[in-house]
Amino acid sequence: MLLELRGVSRRFGGLLAVADLSMTVARGAIHGLIGPNGAGKSTVFNLITGVIPLNAGAVFFKGERTSGLRPSEICRRGIARTFQATTLFREYTVLQNVLVGAHLVAASDLASTLFWSRAYRERERRARERAHVLLESLGLVSVAGQVAGQLPHRDQKALALALTLATGAELVILDEPMAGLSLQERAETTRVLRRLREQGVTVLLVEHDMKAVMGVCDTVTVLDHGVRIAEGTPREIQSNAAVIEAYLGAEEPGA
Repeated sequence: MLLELRGVSRRFGGLLAVADLSMTVARGAIHGLIGPNGAGKSTVFNLITGVIPLNAGAVFFKGERTSGLRPSEICRRGIARTFQATTLFREYTVLQNVLVGAHLVAASDLASTLFWSRAYRERERRARERAHVLLESLGLVSVAGQVAGQLPHRDQKALALALTLATGAELVILDEPMAGLSLQERAETTRVLRRLREQGVTVLLVEHDMKAVMGVCDTVTVLDHGVRIAEGTPREIQSNAAVIEAYLGAEEPGA
């Protein structure tokens, strides 16, 4: 398994947001995390990426404990994420945003940067090549020189994913990648997710578009009030009585 959560819990005052959660994410899979409002999904993402500390349990990535590490160190180890609200360097160009992602994990000492050493130039060349490949794969080459804050919503979502992938992450955590997209744009995002899986990138996502979740995920974990109530293939989840009662039967599942 690439990622493992063992008995993870997080409390905010008197509210137990995540309760004794254990789950695994297989290498090379697309794994969905779903549930109604307040289920604890975003909290789980924050615990995995070190944004907030655990109260109990542990998180392991590639067999090594990562809970307790700083978010920057967790990113360097190969976990990167997007957020519900698209987080970009809005005054930078599209290309500059992707290069920032590449530089987050590229080791560079001050001297080599100041004196433009051969090693530094080589890192820059590789970063730009990687950025171009990512922009091309996500349909952003034509807007590479545009300021990120001026992009339409679909392109901002794609750029957030490109920035995340630029870190070289083995596990990409996506928080509602379909939110605000048209049907055509959702279909394109689904194709992108499948290409990532083919390229060996593991994806863990929260998404409320159940058609997309059931169509693209290999495994789905369902939370309700911070507790895991089911886990299985999309077909198994769709026929699970507890899941139907807690979530799938709701008329308008929230964010």
